[in-house]
Amino acid sequence: MFLAQALKPDRSCQGIVNDAEVKRLIHGLPHCSTNTGAYCKARKRLPLEMITGMVRHTGRLICAEGSDTWLWRGRRVRLVDGTTVTLLDTQANQTAYPQQHGQKPGLGFPICRIVGVTCLSSGVVLDAAMGGYKGKGSGEQAQLRTLLDIFESGDVILGDAFYGTYFLLAELRSRGVDALFEQQGMRKRSTDFRLGKKLGIKDHLITLSKPKIRPEWMSVEQYESAPDTLDIRELEVGGKTLVTTMTCPSTTSKSALKDLYKRRWQVELDIRNIKTTLGMETLSCKTPEMGEKELWVYLLAYNLIRLVMAQSALVADLLPRALSFKHALQLWLAWSGMSAREDDEDNLKKLLALVAEQSVGNRPGRIEPRAIKRRPKPYPLLTKTRDLAREQVMKYGHPKKLK
Repeated sequence: MFLAQALKPDRSCQGIVNDAEVKRLIHGLPHCSTNTGAYCKARKRLPLEMITGMVRHTGRLICAEGSDTWLWRGRRVRLVDGTTVTLLDTQANQTAYPQQHGQKPGLGFPICRIVGVTCLSSGVVLDAAMGGYKGKGSGEQAQLRTLLDIFESGDVILGDAFYGTYFLLAELRSRGVDALFEQQGMRKRSTDFRLGKKLGIKDHLITLSKPKIRPEWMSVEQYESAPDTLDIRELEVGGKTLVTTMTCPSTTSKSALKDLYKRRWQVELDIRNIKTTLGMETLSCKTPEMGEKELWVYLLAYNLIRLVMAQSALVADLLPRALSFKHALQLWLAWSGMSAREDDEDNLKKLLALVAEQSVGNRPGRIEPRAIKRRPKPYPLLTKTRDLAREQVMKYGHPKKLK
């Protein structure tokens, strides 16, 4: 029921309990109460380790069963990126996930930062880390360091400018993992392609020296074991300066790296599918423990839809990225809502064929304005605590003119 709740547009506990009770009546089962207390207690008893294990297992399963034609030059590519979600404004959530410094008391919401690793070929979530929006160890770099063990020798990691640091590149190279990141802003401004070993037009090899100051998060042993120098490749493509450990231009050309980095945008679409399509932008649980469970249930729901898409892609001989996630989700909700269906092999094949009918367009270089056309309702923003606002309405009434 917890999983079905994450998949449905109405995410309330009452909605999923009502749905379960209607299905019981249709199948002739005894009547149960529609109160949500028992369901909420059952969710609380659900082991977090079981949910996280299922997410990681489905991720490994889909990657293992995928076709070799899905790979990039025969290599697995992993996408890494961070995002934030908000939680209900309870004292427990505020303590665990503090809001921004400049936010007035009583007006903001607890903010949770999440860093996830997804598969470029299938879109499945391989692992994720979550923590506070601010404070020690809350940055994307710190959270990614807790996920490094999921990468295997031969993998390629794609990420934005948050990740192109000396110690991360050195750690990945020691594990046999290649990386392609956008160059950090400070280093990008000082990039001089006249220096180093020239590989092509605005493409060169440079040698970085280990920072003389040890980061606070790094132990003395880790700092001393890090290499004193690191050879990396810098190149400029499409107005962006990229940094990579794939240093051989004959093996990996500049155009190949340019095309690969364009595909980094897929992780942004994966985040949109999880947060907007599934509705994970705001978690609805009142405690940090349940909020963490809810987040992992959403990731599990996402992976299960990706599993259906991967099976459909194998049957139809298509790439999973060519299929529509929302189309697959809508079909699965309609399929699971049929109380009298038969889950035989023929019907499942028909479902997979339906999933493959709708594809997403390949629109490289697409640009859209970050603006909405439809106007919101003319209500002012709440700039004081709700209790205080309610008292003022009771005392003075609603304002005659809304600004």
